[in-house]
Amino acid sequence: QVQLVESGGGLVQAGGSLRLSCAASGRTASTYAMGWFRRAPGKEREFVAAITWGAGRTLYAESVKGRVTISRDNTKNTVYLQMNSLKPEDTAVYYCAAESSYPVTMTARTYDYWGQGTQVTVSS
Repeated sequence: QVQLVESGGGLVQAGGSLRLSCAASGRTASTYAMGWFRRAPGKEREFVAAITWGAGRTLYAESVKGRVTISRDNTKNTVYLQMNSLKPEDTAVYYCAAESSYPVTMTARTYDYWGQGTQVTVSS
């Protein structure tokens, strides 16, 4: 099992920045990649970004590309999501997820473990 704990969410004004963290514990060596997803009120869960533990290969959703950077610290088993130029439409609960098998994807159903989520609210 892998446990994921997100932190760093909060309330920020439009144009501001936040950095989310996801600390992984347990059988982290069994995971291949980490991803961030979000669910806005009344909307489907959507992919935000992902990164592989090894090569650090990244994927980004078009809606956040250029504003969001995903990174990882293998020594801390932690993944970060730096979000800049935030918009009200970025308001959502952000979830961290771990994927066990190759390749890294944007598809939620391929992720095996999920955190509880952290709320991000962007005011206009």
